[in-house]
Amino acid sequence: MEGAGFFEGAEKLLEVWFAPSKTNGDLRSINRKGWDELLQLVKCQVISERHCKQMDGYLLSESSMYVTERRFILKTCGQTTLLSALDLLLQLARSVGFSEVENIFYSRKNFLRPGLQAMSHRSFEQEVETLDSRFSNGAAYILGRLNGDSWFLYTQDHDKPSDTPDQTLELLMTGLDKDVARNFYKDKYQNGGEVTRAVGIHELIPNADIDAHLFAPCGYSLNGIDGDVYYTIHVTPQAECSYASFETNVPKESYASMVTTVMSVFKPERLLCTLFTNKQSICLSPGMTFDKILGYKRVDNQMMQLNNEYELNLSVYVKDYS
Repeated sequence: MEGAGFFEGAEKLLEVWFAPSKTNGDLRSINRKGWDELLQLVKCQVISERHCKQMDGYLLSESSMYVTERRFILKTCGQTTLLSALDLLLQLARSVGFSEVENIFYSRKNFLRPGLQAMSHRSFEQEVETLDSRFSNGAAYILGRLNGDSWFLYTQDHDKPSDTPDQTLELLMTGLDKDVARNFYKDKYQNGGEVTRAVGIHELIPNADIDAHLFAPCGYSLNGIDGDVYYTIHVTPQAECSYASFETNVPKESYASMVTTVMSVFKPERLLCTLFTNKQSICLSPGMTFDKILGYKRVDNQMMQLNNEYELNLSVYVKDYS
């Protein structure tokens, strides 16, 4: 996040689940050298890391990486080349006993300036072509508005029901309140810990081990892990491209209160919200979670079922000045 000019905050998000290993494999046994080589291909690097019994969390120069026994999550912003990691990821996974991908999710919001991206990421069609060359039964979707807030998803079309509860909430916010955005410049606070406490982000998941970084001259990233639960926040505060994201897999019956809290911190002009839940999740009626957010009106809402396993809800909100 160097420089205070334009920065593409919208992340590319890759989540890969590997089928259980017959040899008791564990992705966390991949050494740091392997991860560093993978991230070098993506054009980012590890800033710091946290570990607990169920998960390793890596704070990156461009966003975050999480690794569990058989799940890999990589989220990168800016002009990173995330899909360049695919071949080495599959190779590293095989080296620790994982020969089969159980499920894959690749998603992102539309970029403000797609022409600045590396060639393989300038269009979703190019990304789909790259993914189709590595995975069978790919299914690609575009949700939202083609002339507004849109969101792209690639997954696999299969009938492999999971016995593991899974849910992911992601909030993608643009047009941050100017006073809020000033908190994420280094001339106001000296480090990530100061910002985290000042704006109240540390209370979102109270028991999480938090790893936060404030970039110079601006920009902010946070990883939090608690057992097999994670949450991550990334902020691009520049006025011409202000953006913040919040993502978590914490299990809840309803996320309404959490969404309201996050929105009260960042006060964005617009929000694109996605919620994935599978049949084992405790979340009740995902589509009802986001009926109302105080001070905002919902302008789009889409629901769909994926793989006969996941339910996906996407909603777009704008600030209500009426």
